[in-house]
Amino acid sequence: MQHNHLDYVEFPAAHIDKTQRFFELVFGWNFTSYGPEYVAFDNAGLTGGFYANNLCSESERGGALLVIYSQNLEDTYEIVKQHGGQIVKEIFSFPGGRRFQFKEPSGNELAVWSDS
Repeated sequence: MQHNHLDYVEFPAAHIDKTQRFFELVFGWNFTSYGPEYVAFDNAGLTGGFYANNLCSESERGGALLVIYSQNLEDTYEIVKQHGGQIVKEIFSFPGGRRFQFKEPSGNELAVWSDS
């Protein structure tokens, strides 16, 4: 751990089991369950967890947008869709790369970007 660096992030999740399965299958994250109301993840670049709650994080409502890097944006896009991710912003270019935004099964919005 490094002093004054981000270390952990938490998201609400109405469907912890579906959310966990989604991130395992799509991004290869590892999970540790701490009962029916909390699951922690690692192997994601930043560790974190999902806690039982009917709310969700959406950028349009002021939620922080966490962005995942992909070496192949189109492949990741298809895998996200295959496993129940809802695309909320199609692939678009920005200075430095391209990205898309999606919601996972509990409704939290994240993005995936690539520089190639």
